[in-house]
Amino acid sequence: MSSSPIPLAAAAPTSLKVMTVNTHKGFTALNRKFILPELRDAVRTVGADVVFLQEVLGTHSRHSRKVNNWPEAPHYEFLADTMWPQFAYGRNAVYPRGHHGNAVLSKFPIVHFRNHDVSVAGPEKRGLLHCVLRLPGRTVDVHAICAHLGLAEAHRQQQLELLLHIVRDEVPADAPLIVAGDFNDWRGRAHQVLEEGAALREVFVHANGSAAKTFPARFPLLPLDRIYVRNAGVHAPVVLPRKPWSHLSDHAPLVANIDL
Repeated sequence: MSSSPIPLAAAAPTSLKVMTVNTHKGFTALNRKFILPELRDAVRTVGADVVFLQEVLGTHSRHSRKVNNWPEAPHYEFLADTMWPQFAYGRNAVYPRGHHGNAVLSKFPIVHFRNHDVSVAGPEKRGLLHCVLRLPGRTVDVHAICAHLGLAEAHRQQQLELLLHIVRDEVPADAPLIVAGDFNDWRGRAHQVLEEGAALREVFVHANGSAAKTFPARFPLLPLDRIYVRNAGVHAPVVLPRKPWSHLSDHAPLVANIDL
């Protein structure tokens, strides 16, 4: 007589590997070449559990007709492929030929998401995509906010205040929180605002004393991209090789391991 084995409960993950990258709509710097398939391959090699994307295209009617290898699916679905079964997209900029915005790819269920329009008067359209992730075996959900802030400092100040309101209104005080993306904050003003207003610490600042330089990707001079965390244990930056990333976007990506 034989019996089927009793399935074991899924072990609760003790850490997350997270990645943030501005995809530059799938083109190299200065829009010289469409490299989204190569970018997807590079992102897959990192093996991140959660990927934060900025400037990711939902659709573009002109490019879809004229660019070779243009995927039929929206770019965030193409990047997710079979590795990240869950994804959420927040449309920020809409124009006659299409739209782009932020996206989050996740190996774990996204049980809720909401896109916040934080655009300030003018042509720049910006957003904060808030996702709630349910990890097996954990009683408290993980909150992830994908950010893309404006180029003008006055706009960023307002957008950081809106981010603080979102954290206060939508994120439980005891929940692990990750805020990552393109902050365009080359002066480093966001660190103090987010630490004092929401107890968020930037991973690279905490580990190395300064934010990682990510722009331009070929010769990074400005620390524009960030990974902030709250209610997490040890968090360690992951150093990526310069190639192939230096030609896959105008921003270098950031990766970190975050203990829950």
